[in-house]
Amino acid sequence: MSRNDMGNSEWSSGEFSSSGSSRGEYPMGAGGDSDEACRQLNSFLRGEISAAETYKMAIDKAAKSDDTAASMGLLREIQEEHGRAAQALRDRIRELGGEPSDSSGAWGAWAKFTQGTANLLGDAASLKSLKEGEEHGLKDYEEGADDMDATSMELVTNQLVPAQQRHIMLLDQMINAVGSA
Repeated sequence: MSRNDMGNSEWSSGEFSSSGSSRGEYPMGAGGDSDEACRQLNSFLRGEISAAETYKMAIDKAAKSDDTAASMGLLREIQEEHGRAAQALRDRIRELGGEPSDSSGAWGAWAKFTQGTANLLGDAASLKSLKEGEEHGLKDYEEGADDMDATSMELVTNQLVPAQQRHIMLLDQMINAVGSA
């Protein structure tokens, strides 16, 4: 499977970024002020940091097994996309005058434990664990998008949500390939 077989997004081309200029220019949505937006964006940021860390664990595990280069490449691509998402969130938080989180927090510890356990159970369990994390992230984005300004909401709905959906699709394809191998 090539990247083109599985769909492209702004992420694949490396064009993932937050838009907007200086803070204070953006009207807030019905959900609140810039403090609330920064709180929600930091929650999303911790999830993206956690996702990148979790993919690193899965990649390290896959490197020790006989996984195909295609699987490794896709996992690395998704990990890099989570890294770019984290950077876009950091940038947006700074634009709003906030201080970005620098760790994945409690969610990261849980995700690492879950992925570590799944890694012990084999490739399919590991991929299913990654998919569950992506689904959790998608749900967080969908539920939290209203608690921020219009530009932040645009970042979430136009870039982060489609990327999560793409990751879920890719992981489904990888799970199906492992199941049919």
